[in-house]
Amino acid sequence: MESLESELDRARALSVSDLADAIESIGFECTRCGACCKGYDADGEREPHTATVFPDEVRTLDDATDTDYDWRDIARPMPFGLEEGADGPEGETFEWALQTDSCGDCTFYAEDDDGRGACTVHEDRPLICRTYPFSVALAGTSQPMGEAVDSEGLVRAHECEGLGRDISRAEAEELAAALQERAVRELEEAIAVRDGYDPADPGPGEVVVHDSEGAKRPDGTPW
Repeated sequence: MESLESELDRARALSVSDLADAIESIGFECTRCGACCKGYDADGEREPHTATVFPDEVRTLDDATDTDYDWRDIARPMPFGLEEGADGPEGETFEWALQTDSCGDCTFYAEDDDGRGACTVHEDRPLICRTYPFSVALAGTSQPMGEAVDSEGLVRAHECEGLGRDISRAEAEELAAALQERAVRELEEAIAVRDGYDPADPGPGEVVVHDSEGAKRPDGTPW
């Protein structure tokens, strides 16, 4: 298996033009269905929307909002790896996820009068949102929800009703540039978390999130 450093070198060397070629070949146009921003039903239970967000992206979203948000309004500990204790989730996790509302939808998701989905922080949305439904097939990078349903070279496409539609070259190149940036950022984050990891030993009812800046409490303050 390739080291994270080797994969990071590959990510940095990715050709935006080649990625754009792959995206054009697969095809994509956002239909504003909102599926990628909402919770979903699975095995009779409501699963919340789960999208990775980097620490600096949390701060960018905080600056972009007009309301008095704090860290917990924007991000929550990634639930994967946490256990359900007597007082709620507890343990250690290694990423942040965008916060969700009571329905499990992204807290920044809204619908217009016609029922079409909209992002209330669209210009400042995280890279995971900018690049959906695509990912890059490099070890150490993340995939959106669901298995890949199509691929072209290193580009994977995940379930989305907008796949297969025409996309302009300019839009494909913009998406490809964001996809390459995301791959680099994910690997840089993974390396920083690995190198800086120090077991926190949280107690009952406590959650610790390890990110590239160190161990944090759910409110974003240092552990």
